[in-house]
Amino acid sequence: MHIERVASQAPYTARWGYSRAIRIGDRVLVSGTSATKPDGSVYAPGDAYEQTRYVLDLIQAALRDVGASLEDVVSTRAYLTTRDIWPEVGRAHLEHFGATLPTSTCIAGIELLQPQLLVEIEAEAITAVD
Repeated sequence: MHIERVASQAPYTARWGYSRAIRIGDRVLVSGTSATKPDGSVYAPGDAYEQTRYVLDLIQAALRDVGASLEDVVSTRAYLTTRDIWPEVGRAHLEHFGATLPTSTCIAGIELLQPQLLVEIEAEAITAVD
């Protein structure tokens, strides 16, 4: 079976050796994605809503690179540094997924790699095989 990989632009890629997304047949897995810009700085420090929008835009781009879209997402997992930010994260999630309504898990109270990061999200999609 052919495996298609999308490289991550995050600086962690070279240290850990991972892909932003992998497509195997009709299944697409998107790695945990944070609001880390390619230069290693954090997008919108302290703003959970803007960080979530940025993260979901990165996920959308990775999906597009393997022929999938946000409409194909069947599951997301969000990791939050504190439960207090879930309304902002949820608002951005709803704006991106609209009527798609994937399954979703939200875990709060975790520590991310940089203190300014507030949210990390991973996704799984199922799409038609080319």
